Amino acid sequence: MAIFITKRAVDQGCPFFFGNRRISHGFQSRINRITKGCGQNMLKILRYFSKREWGLSFVMLLFIILQVWFELTMPDYMSDITMMVQTSGSKINDIIAAGCKMLACALGSLMTSVVAAVISSKVASRFAARLREMIFTRVQSFSMEEIGRFSAASLITRSTNDVTHVQMFIVMGMQMLMRSPIMAVWAIWKIAGKQWQWTLTTASAVMVLFVVVGVCVLVALPKFRQMQVLTDDVNRVTRENLTGINVVRAYNAESYQEEKFERANNNLTRTALFTSRTMSFMLPSIQLIMSGLSLGIYWLGAVIINETGMFDRAAVFSDMIVFSQYAIMVVMSFMMLVAIFIIMPRASVAAGRINEVLLTNPTIHDGDQTDGDTGKSGEVVFDHVSFRYPDAEEDVIQDITFTAAKGETVALIGATGCGKSTVINLIPRFYDVTEGTVTVDGVNVRDYQQKALRNKIGYVSQKAILFSGTVQMNVAYGDNGGSAPSGREVEEALSAAQAIEFIEKLPDGTESFVAQGGTNFSGGQKQRMSIARAIARRPEILIFDDSFSALDYKTDRLLRNTLKEKCADITKIIVAQRIGTIRDADKIIVLEDGKIAGIGRHKELMQSCETYKQIALSQLSKEELA
Repeated sequence: MAIFITKRAVDQGCPFFFGNRRISHGFQSRINRITKGCGQNMLKILRYFSKREWGLSFVMLLFIILQVWFELTMPDYMSDITMMVQTSGSKINDIIAAGCKMLACALGSLMTSVVAAVISSKVASRFAARLREMIFTRVQSFSMEEIGRFSAASLITRSTNDVTHVQMFIVMGMQMLMRSPIMAVWAIWKIAGKQWQWTLTTASAVMVLFVVVGVCVLVALPKFRQMQVLTDDVNRVTRENLTGINVVRAYNAESYQEEKFERANNNLTRTALFTSRTMSFMLPSIQLIMSGLSLGIYWLGAVIINETGMFDRAAVFSDMIVFSQYAIMVVMSFMMLVAIFIIMPRASVAAGRINEVLLTNPTIHDGDQTDGDTGKSGEVVFDHVSFRYPDAEEDVIQDITFTAAKGETVALIGATGCGKSTVINLIPRFYDVTEGTVTVDGVNVRDYQQKALRNKIGYVSQKAILFSGTVQMNVAYGDNGGSAPSGREVEEALSAAQAIEFIEKLPDGTESFVAQGGTNFSGGQKQRMSIARAIARRPEILIFDDSFSALDYKTDRLLRNTLKEKCADITKIIVAQRIGTIRDADKIIVLEDGKIAGIGRHKELMQSCETYKQIALSQLSKEELA
């Protein structure tokens, strides 16, 4: 889980060091909670490592150990050179040999460092690719409830921006996490037993380093979580602006959208600047600590050398040179840990957000049924169905009961917001009913495998959705559990949907290009291609969610006649606003405030249902209805 720190805690960050023991303990406990939270998030995300990635990580560890050995061996040769320079009778060849060994260690350190970096990049890239695939697969399994809970903009950010932060941490952080403790422990072992004054100076430098890092992390971590949320907001505003660009321009709302984006962008910028400034305080502090450490070692060394006998001064001077090298390596090790603290908070927040997606279980689970009762093929039954959207206070639809037999045309009509689309969304299980049951082919939809259930259904959404590609690809889209529609079947489906006329006029016919979202086609053309896609699926049940609204009356009539002729054995469930579209239906269901106000044919409802009569008279005259 992500770590949240109150503003009061952040505001109290400075006084933690001014002698109040209770506050100091509170500071330490906050640091522990932050570190623990960061570690937990990263450990949870690392459990998705594959065996190969763990194997590569182990190989990288071996190269890092070899690199540290090379680096820690160089000061030993420096000590030998220093002693030889100060000792009379030393041969120049011995000094050159020691120098060549130092050069060999430097080259060995460079080569092992490059190999370790290549391995870490490979591990991080493979892991990031699989994480994105896992997130995408998990989102594909989400019901509309989970997608609504996260929001589309947030899910996009989590699968791109957040994964990138985790990838960066693995590329840089894993090397540092492996190298820092090895180098620190090894270097401390090398200088153990030397002058206690130097050891105390090094320990003091490390403690000051930890204090500086602790304050910066405590102040900046809450902002890292906020930055991810603000990134979601920027993506959301950008997405809304691009998808609604026609409306924005039609209403001259460019300045309003610019202000909206500027607010979201400025909030993100201010937060990013705050975290960057806080973290940027570390680097000069570390440089000051390292410079102070070198100065302290040399100053103490000068004092110790001055108090040492003439014959021992060369050895003490050599020890000072070597100790200063190892001490800097110790501080560098802890500085690498500091760099991890800079990367880890945001990577940890990103890992927590990724885990939220991966650990969210879909509310809609697969059953084990793959087929229904063949004697009831194409039958849809609603039995006292009620439904409430997540977090809503009351039901959207209540006690809906009706049967759509094979080959029947069942229409739903009613005022806007009465629950028509909600009713048909329960058939393919975009949501699960709150009460009652929905059965297809005599089997409760909850008992079906979702893929098997949806193979029975041809669905045309309220908004016509086309994908980038070709007309052929869009009409033959998806897996219907059988063979893909052939070119001839695609043309037949386009003909039935009254789309073949304008498709034949395109330069490449069914192989003509379709832009993302079908922006190179009109609304009516997109609707007809969407209808053709549902027909080409060869389903048992056709669902039309207000799918004739962009069609002219002539095309609407021709399409309905074709459906009646060529899809006579297919159950058709139509949501519509036009009386002319549904007046010939075998069964018309009138909804009012989420309840059934009447069921019957057109003539029957004109006599028995006042709601239907008012809708009909608002659209057509009495003569036209007669």
